[in-house]
Amino acid sequence: MTSSKSKPTKSKPEPESPQLIRWRFYLILFFVFCAFAVLVGRIAYIQIIEPDNLIKQGDMRSVRAKTLHSARGIISDRNGEPLAVSVPVEAVWADPVTIFKENNGGLKDIDRWHALADVLGLKRQDLLDKINANKTRRFIYLQRQVSPAMANYIRELKLAGIGLKAESRRYYPAGEVSAHIVGVTGIDGHGLEGVERSYDKWLTGEAGKRIIRKDRYGRVVENISLEEREEGKPLELTIDQRLQAIAYRAIKQAVADYRATSGSAVILDVKTGAVLAMVNAPSYNPNNRSDLQSAKMRNRVITDAFEPGSTVKPFVVLAALENGTADKNTVIDTGNGIMQIGGSRVRDTSKVGKADLTTILKKSSNIGVANLALGMPLEALLGMYSSVGFGEASGLNLIGESTGIFPNRRRWSKFEIATLSFGYGLTITPLQLAHAYATLGNYGKYQPVHIIENNQQDFSKQVIGRENAQMVLTMLETVTQPGGTATKAAVPGYRVAAKTGTSRKAIAGGYGDEYFAYTAGVAPASDPRVALVVVVNEPQGDNYYGGSVAGPVFSEIMKGALQILNVAPDENKFKQE
Repeated sequence: MTSSKSKPTKSKPEPESPQLIRWRFYLILFFVFCAFAVLVGRIAYIQIIEPDNLIKQGDMRSVRAKTLHSARGIISDRNGEPLAVSVPVEAVWADPVTIFKENNGGLKDIDRWHALADVLGLKRQDLLDKINANKTRRFIYLQRQVSPAMANYIRELKLAGIGLKAESRRYYPAGEVSAHIVGVTGIDGHGLEGVERSYDKWLTGEAGKRIIRKDRYGRVVENISLEEREEGKPLELTIDQRLQAIAYRAIKQAVADYRATSGSAVILDVKTGAVLAMVNAPSYNPNNRSDLQSAKMRNRVITDAFEPGSTVKPFVVLAALENGTADKNTVIDTGNGIMQIGGSRVRDTSKVGKADLTTILKKSSNIGVANLALGMPLEALLGMYSSVGFGEASGLNLIGESTGIFPNRRRWSKFEIATLSFGYGLTITPLQLAHAYATLGNYGKYQPVHIIENNQQDFSKQVIGRENAQMVLTMLETVTQPGGTATKAAVPGYRVAAKTGTSRKAIAGGYGDEYFAYTAGVAPASDPRVALVVVVNEPQGDNYYGGSVAGPVFSEIMKGALQILNVAPDENKFKQE
């Protein structure tokens, strides 16, 4: 029997289980945690600590603010006649970046670009050069304030990158007649001169704002906020456009007839101090921007001061009456028409001999008023000038107003006092002179001058005795009667109290050969309603006296004003010579 031995079998080694290397595991966990912490920290920083930057970036790409412009208020005269209105127009702008995109063709369609230049009144090459020079810009103006008809034509051209923006333009129906008082606005719609500038905030109002959110296609997806606009408020002036037209026509004609440098006229309501008319020639057309020249735009009624000459003589007489150094029976001996004061002389143009106060004013005696001035304290004369508004701002609130030169010396020579009495040594504006005569015509009651109604507040004050003012008005009436110096200023059917004046223009070192000619007065003398001053600057030729040059203009304007205001005639028995 055979026996078999069993062979021993080899056992397979068991696979080793992977060992956890703890430090590697923790290191990876550490980095993962750090990355997570950094991300969480960054998110927290962006979302909690400083969220504004991302919000700002998002808003820059989606939020748009649209300004809602307010319409400028209408300016009208006392009768509601419009003097300045706003009309809708449009601005033409270009986006050069859009124009030069590949699919838009740039400036290749040259005929349509030339058509755009032609309708805008621009040189063709200048327009193309302007667009080429601003290729990287997104917005440039090509033309402002184009008419609706032009805007429609531009739309029909369908030029890529050319847009239209609504705006308004100021239009002045009265044109050059009321240009100096109404003023003008700039291209941005804000006032540059006159009432337009002085009351710019009132007329402009407050613009509104609409904030919206748009998507990438330009569609509005959210209305965020809306600030309502406040429309500009209307403004009613005290001037009467009918009187403006009459006064301007007369002044313009006088400047042409006498080849004068300029002329001015101002009409005041004696009872209230309201400005009824204020005109200058030469004037300018506020609707034509090429006509805006500084020399033409100056409102000479308030900016130009001159020596008033004989027109102040009534106030010298008033000062003497108020001071008690003269009365209605006072007689002054003017001698042979020459008065020696130190080394200087005062002369009369015509000898009047012994003259009462009425004759002194009627014949415009320099010697007569010089005696009155030297016979009273200087403070009385200066006080009278000051009380009627000389040397003070009128309060009209118009830009560029001059207060003139009011003398203020420590020492006065007798000759300086004498010349002060017939209008030399001080300067005033036509408005100040008109205000003084309005105060006289209101029987010494001072009413502040105004061009906007002052809410019915009473700022009047009595600065001259009523009886003395009435007495001087009666004296001034004789100046326009036969034998007076202002017969050409008379108005048929009305009693007119007026005074003429002629003064040389001051130059460096003395006086030149040019003159101011003026006439100032009130009417009707029985119950004054209107005060008027007419000034003609540098009339040419031998006829340069106030009575001859400014007198007829005064008569023409005063006649029209009294008729338009429906003032009844007060039976003037004297005829114009």
